[in-house]
Amino acid sequence: MWLGLAFISAFLLGCYEVNKKISLDGNAVIPVLFFNTLISSLIFVPFIFLSFFTDVLDGTMLYVPRVSLETHVAVFIKAVIVLSSWIFGYFALKHLPLTITGPIKATQPVVTLVGAMLVFGERLNLYQWIGVILSIASFYLLSSSGKKEGIRFTHNKWIFFTVLSILTGAASGLYVYQCLMMLPILLFLWYPRRKSTTPFVWHWNIIFISVFLCVADWIYFYALTFPGSMISIVSMVRRSNVLVTFLAGALFFHEKNLKSKAIDLFLVLLGMI
Repeated sequence: MWLGLAFISAFLLGCYEVNKKISLDGNAVIPVLFFNTLISSLIFVPFIFLSFFTDVLDGTMLYVPRVSLETHVAVFIKAVIVLSSWIFGYFALKHLPLTITGPIKATQPVVTLVGAMLVFGERLNLYQWIGVILSIASFYLLSSSGKKEGIRFTHNKWIFFTVLSILTGAASGLYVYQCLMMLPILLFLWYPRRKSTTPFVWHWNIIFISVFLCVADWIYFYALTFPGSMISIVSMVRRSNVLVTFLAGALFFHEKNLKSKAIDLFLVLLGMI
């Protein structure tokens, strides 16, 4: 059951990425991200109020418990990290093909694995080392595919933004705090310069960004409540959303060099496995 939920979450996460790409195409990044966090907040705030002021949700999966000030501080810090990841990721996705950003972001579990080795002194077994090597090889091959489209990984700041998005990425969505942080960014950084940058155009896909992400994350956390569920497997399965984004890049955005990128994608998936 929990594994099936993980695959559903992965599919919805892929739909979230596709709608992000549609919304960001030729559009201003900061307003799109602000409305994403705002709509996500509006989705979750009713559950918070119902949990705090009524007993309607008591004992259900939608109940939001009260937490200490220390927990709120920890959540706020986490929200800063996640929002940083989103800002880098949104700018990168606007300027790069889905068939490039998707496989790169799919290597995030491998980056986490290497980070655990460097920071916490964990040791990798043979299969994990093979996965790391395959992921590094796929990243190199992706850079070769990118050159065919004029994207040089070592000289492209959007590739750098994608990598920063991965390094600062986190699985959980902390939308209420993020919306509060996005408001001053919108008002003081984007709004005064709005006439000299890419104009903002409303797309209904912006709503779908929030809906798909909220449902995908809720199913992800629900899957982890099952006895015997393994976060390592659920997190890895979630990264199979790259299949959805790759197909969307091919079918909807008509991106190029799909054969060579498909080989790169295969190595990424093999490395994840």
